[in-house]
Amino acid sequence: MTILTIETLCAEASIFSATESVHPEPLLYGVTDGKAVGTYLEQKFRLYLKNRYDFIEGNSASGIDFPGLLIDIKVTSIKQPQSSCPFKSGRQKIFGLGYGLIIFVYDKRDDSTNRTANLKILHTIYVSAEKTADFQMTRGIRSILENDGNKDDLIAFILDRNLPVDEIEASNIADAILQKTPVQGFLAISNALQWRLQYSRVIEYAGKQEGINAIYKAQP
Repeated sequence: MTILTIETLCAEASIFSATESVHPEPLLYGVTDGKAVGTYLEQKFRLYLKNRYDFIEGNSASGIDFPGLLIDIKVTSIKQPQSSCPFKSGRQKIFGLGYGLIIFVYDKRDDSTNRTANLKILHTIYVSAEKTADFQMTRGIRSILENDGNKDDLIAFILDRNLPVDEIEASNIADAILQKTPVQGFLAISNALQWRLQYSRVIEYAGKQEGINAIYKAQP
């Protein structure tokens, strides 16, 4: 069986999006729970791939869907394009999640006559791992460095932004930033028990920014 790569994963996500967009699904009729819709689409996509490719499947320990490729699948409604992801450390907001994302953005419509639902995929986007940091956090840090900021400035900024770290870790992060400037991220990441990822900016920049690829876009 063919080994799954990031390139083939993106190509298959595009084909799957086009097919799913015209599929009437009775199981989702009347379902308003976004998590249930997301689980349905993720499992269907994974099954679609399992029939064609060889890959390492994710589990609760790895925390992501394709640990061999370091990619996680996210499914979100266009009405509120966001989802949660496991919190590992405050550094993720600055240096990225540590893995890439494939995001399916759908618009769900119910057909009361046939009692089916349709998930029209509006956008399918690949975000490379290096672009998964928080937009405002990385922009602020990069601005400080461009304006001759020092370690004290970085620590103050980190603490002002309520990054979930103590002063010792803030100092360690500032040292890491001075050694390597963070790449500009494009997610909005809200602090919570889990990270809350918001994708409006990713949708806006898809296809216009290196590392944020528009895999599939619905025709108007």
